[in-house]
Amino acid sequence: MSIDIDASMDAFFGSSEEPPYDPGDTEREPAPRTWAAQDLRSVLDGTYTPPQPTVGRRDDGVGLFYPGRMNSVASESEAGKTWFALIACLQEINDGNHVLYLDFEDDAGGVVGRLLCLGGLPPDILERFHYIRPENQMGPVDAVDLEAVLQKQPTLAIVDGVTEGMSLFGLELKDNTDIAKFGRVLLRPLMNSGAAVVTLDHVVKSSENRGRYSIGGVHKLNGLNGVMYMLENRRPFGIGVTGKSTIRVAKDRPGQIRKNGLSHSSGMHWYADLVVKSESQEYAEAHLYAPRARDEDEREADEDEKRINGLKRKILDAIGKAREPLTGKGVEDRVVGKAADIRRALADLVDSGQVAAQPGPRNATLHSIPTPAVSAPEEAAA
Repeated sequence: MSIDIDASMDAFFGSSEEPPYDPGDTEREPAPRTWAAQDLRSVLDGTYTPPQPTVGRRDDGVGLFYPGRMNSVASESEAGKTWFALIACLQEINDGNHVLYLDFEDDAGGVVGRLLCLGGLPPDILERFHYIRPENQMGPVDAVDLEAVLQKQPTLAIVDGVTEGMSLFGLELKDNTDIAKFGRVLLRPLMNSGAAVVTLDHVVKSSENRGRYSIGGVHKLNGLNGVMYMLENRRPFGIGVTGKSTIRVAKDRPGQIRKNGLSHSSGMHWYADLVVKSESQEYAEAHLYAPRARDEDEREADEDEKRINGLKRKILDAIGKAREPLTGKGVEDRVVGKAADIRRALADLVDSGQVAAQPGPRNATLHSIPTPAVSAPEEAAA
């Protein structure tokens, strides 16, 4: 019994007739042979060095992205993904390197306008910033155009809008097979050029179900061989305001980035703070500050104080509306929040004199709003 090898391969990998165009199949160089056993001497003789994040940097000079690897930045809308990416773009441009920006979401005016706002010089942007706005699926001619940019050896390749990009290619966002195909057809050729590929992606809307994942299939995270950052917005970004987001490490495959961050209860290391101070529509000052333990403690203390102050207002409102003094349990029944926080807020109100505490039946404590004291002249007049 003979076996048709070609038919078997087609059944396993899909028909070979009219395959989707893959820019990695251009005649630039033959496909690498990757199924042979690798020479491990460089790993065993001590000369091997792990990949380093040398593309883009924080204000203290520590790197952001791994060259020749797949990296990602994910967040909710308006948390600063594009600002983060463009800061790295401008750093590479100012260092004399070329940058590719593959945009499925915005337009040239919006992206280049932000570069100018950050202080980019028009001659440098014109020479070294290569902006592409695809409007159709990639064909042979389009691959030639993309190859022309890759010949300039960009150190950074931003892919803005993975969801929209996959849709343009007719691929399903939640299908792990389609996610892998998108990576093979578009992202891998960019990575093979030596650039640090950085995808800008969205996270799921529910923070409880989010974890470390961007929206779509699990393969988005599993397929990364560089770093993945998650941005948490602290203050909104906008013209004339100072926006801030915390940058956390969701994945670090080479393991060279987390050591420069601080651990966090979320399990994702705190790596930087993105701060964009917008002076006007034409100018903004942007920073990627290194994390400081004191800053984290202060921020958590501020959030704790805001939470307790909010409960205090609710407690005063509940006691003020009650027809008679309330026990501690009566206060907890009327105010939404953690019982320990409510008790703490109530104790602070009693200590400050904003709430009066009186002994009640069965060893209970009754809480009421103090009656303002009457001054001596008013008493005499009465």
